[in-house]
Amino acid sequence: MAIVKITVYRQWQPFRDGTYTCSGGRSAEGFDTTIVAIEAGDGLTGYGEMAPLGAFYDPSFAEGARAAIRELAPQLVGEDETGIEALYRRMDLLLKGHPYAKSAIDMALWDLAGKRSGLSLAALTGGADGTSLPLYRSIAQEAPAAMAKRAKKYIAEGYRRLQVKVGLEVDEDIARLSAVRAAVPGNTVLFCDANGSWGTAETRRFLMATRDLDYTLEQPCATYEENLAIRRATDRPFVLDETIDSVDTMLRAVGDGLADGVTIKLARVGGLTRAKLIRDIAIARNLKITIEDTGGAQIDTAAYSGLMLSVPENLRNHTVDFHNWVTVSNARAEFRITKGMMEPPLGSGLGVDVDLKALGEPIFEAGVSRPSRRPARAAAR
Repeated sequence: MAIVKITVYRQWQPFRDGTYTCSGGRSAEGFDTTIVAIEAGDGLTGYGEMAPLGAFYDPSFAEGARAAIRELAPQLVGEDETGIEALYRRMDLLLKGHPYAKSAIDMALWDLAGKRSGLSLAALTGGADGTSLPLYRSIAQEAPAAMAKRAKKYIAEGYRRLQVKVGLEVDEDIARLSAVRAAVPGNTVLFCDANGSWGTAETRRFLMATRDLDYTLEQPCATYEENLAIRRATDRPFVLDETIDSVDTMLRAVGDGLADGVTIKLARVGGLTRAKLIRDIAIARNLKITIEDTGGAQIDTAAYSGLMLSVPENLRNHTVDFHNWVTVSNARAEFRITKGMMEPPLGSGLGVDVDLKALGEPIFEAGVSRPSRRPARAAAR
């Protein structure tokens, strides 16, 4: 079925807990999200969402994504929406690089595929293994006592896995991790994430000082080579995040034995199509897997959690409920969260009912919609 219209929306999503600060003192007040609606000739519509964390976290930014989509969208109208991989190759032909800008388009195509087939995203991407996913909550950088207080708050809300943000002055970061570790129950799973802000010297100091604490080290250094040097010098469980930005890098990391686990962010790698391929490589090598994104609300959460649900249960690390990080919504969806576990929606496609009123007026449209020729019941399936 041909694409007849692509519509783009913008939504500002303020953070529920105020300013979010990560390594280097970089901060954001919310997600500036871009939502793409792709309409097929029979009236069926799929939705995708992409929201970078400011302009500092990844080589991406919100206005860049919207400019790139303006470039791509008119050239995709008339193409077959069922050929997702062929459409991705066409996007790569039309726009070199900028994977983050392609992510929401790719997500909308998967949503369409699920709605057309009546299958959930988990079913389309390998089949759901169970019904629920472990969640983590990230503790933004503050003074050690403030981070310990926030950790207790998240434990009271039901989270059992916490990500402690470090990456500033090493002695202060040691105090941050120690304070959080002392504040939470002993069975709380801790990840210590520097977002690539340390060099090897800082990382070694941190590792030596925290040898007796139980945690997993996540992305201490920015470059591949620095992380490889640390990996060869420690027996600490080691997870890569920012480094995993493409299939090629994933293959290289597997060959070098660089990590025990990987975090795959949809926008960073270019959407569900590329994330699924990287995920499958990780599964083949028995690596622990986290699938999430750089930000967003219900649409995006449904996408990455649907893909995560088809990861074998024994290889899952955790994911995140970004829709609960923000004060606004963009869709109605049934996310059931109890005791630090989340059940994603299992309706067809992403399983969400997009709230067009919440999105407001479109900022851009390409193509012209056509009256639906499908029966109302089938179109809403």
